[in-house]
Amino acid sequence: MTINKILVANRGEIALRIMRTAREMGIQTVAIYSEADRNALHVRYADEAVCVGPPSSESYLRADVIIDICRQLQVDAIHPGYGFLSENANFARLVREAGLIFIGPSPESIEVMGSKLAAKAAVSHYNIPMVPGTPSAITDRNEAKVISAQIGYPILIKASAGGGGKGMRVVENEADFDEQMDRAVSEAQSAFGDGSVFIEKYVTSPRHVEIQVLGDQHGNIIHLFERECSVQRRHQKVVEEAPSAILTPEIRQAMGSAAVDVARACGYYGAGTVEFIVNDKLDFYFLEMNTRLQVEHPVTEQITGVDLVKQMIYIAEGKPLTIRQEDLQIKGHAVEVRVYAEDPANNFLPDVGTLDTYVRPQGNGVRVDDGFEQGMAIPIYYDPMIAKLITYGDSRDEAIQKMIRAIDEYQITGVQTTLPFCRFVMEHDAFRSGQFDTSFVSRYFTPEKLIPEPTAKETELAAVLAAYLLEHTRPKQSGTTAAAVRQSKWKTNRLS
Repeated sequence: MTINKILVANRGEIALRIMRTAREMGIQTVAIYSEADRNALHVRYADEAVCVGPPSSESYLRADVIIDICRQLQVDAIHPGYGFLSENANFARLVREAGLIFIGPSPESIEVMGSKLAAKAAVSHYNIPMVPGTPSAITDRNEAKVISAQIGYPILIKASAGGGGKGMRVVENEADFDEQMDRAVSEAQSAFGDGSVFIEKYVTSPRHVEIQVLGDQHGNIIHLFERECSVQRRHQKVVEEAPSAILTPEIRQAMGSAAVDVARACGYYGAGTVEFIVNDKLDFYFLEMNTRLQVEHPVTEQITGVDLVKQMIYIAEGKPLTIRQEDLQIKGHAVEVRVYAEDPANNFLPDVGTLDTYVRPQGNGVRVDDGFEQGMAIPIYYDPMIAKLITYGDSRDEAIQKMIRAIDEYQITGVQTTLPFCRFVMEHDAFRSGQFDTSFVSRYFTPEKLIPEPTAKETELAAVLAAYLLEHTRPKQSGTTAAAVRQSKWKTNRLS
């Protein structure tokens, strides 16, 4: 079936990103928006736009309203983007029952991979490395403690339906087991409506490496290599890159094959991501599968030249993949940083305000996926991500250097952002060398690190000025320090 009109059941940068590819393919688009997003860029970009109600749960999550709009506007297909209804098996099923095309996997695949325990069971028929742990939800605490002792502490208690670090607790010893179990179950129930938890061995010095897969409705599945996503805050990604700096060709091939088997285990079609944890010995273990387009998909597009959204649309139309595994190769290196309206100096807490200044970086090898422009407000109702900044180079070092330049050119005032933190990451020896893991933030970052060290010239000038003040001013004015006279280059660049 040919798709002529797509409703994008999302907002912000991902809605715009999908609509742009659709327009290139000659496909009309329909935007939905909450009252808070009435003036959003994706609303203005779409061919048609419909308000679906108040913010969040009464708008972007209203499956019935969204499907009714599709009927009214003669829409052929729905693309869910990521977040909201993107991994909701019931929504995918309702779309199918309404005679519409869901641009994503089948409801059955979403259901299986939506439960970490069901996913483990599905892939158990394949030779895929798994983290030692319980094969099912914990029902007997005493038995769980015995298993934990056998696995060896520290262990990890994880929500079966979890994500984003919710319902996940590290237990260092048996004395802490009951308390951490109670907290994990409570968080899981509150966040997902499902208090089921299971146990895994806690992998020390872990790296988060994921594999992008594409499958069609004819049984063909390929992988598009890996993304390194280990720089995280609160178990959520901030910096991603492709390829990983540590994988050998042999490990890359093994992980890619394992990812394809995971997708095959649930009859997967569409774009999906198989997540692995990698230890310091480069042993890798299957974690879960995300049955949607990932936030960080642009770095894969940069190194492969494949438009993942375009492929999702072709697959949804029933077309077979025209890309074979042997056709794919890694070309160059790409880095992505997520620009959040958050204050890194205040534990990355969200910062609400208006973008008084908003000037995007430009130039060769720089891509900005965003949904804002100067003068717009950051809504309090949604994820505080302003943009994704992506750079591409022939080498990893070139991509990083372009990222530093792009961050310096990115001018944002009115809200605090993660840009200073991202620059800190780009310049840190651990990141530059590739020797880092998911503990990067806790191990290396403190707010004081965002204050730039004075240059030799600044130090000399400060010393001269301090000497002058000591000689020509009264004693009470002689306490001027280098820190007081030093001007922050970062703040100058931010126009503040």
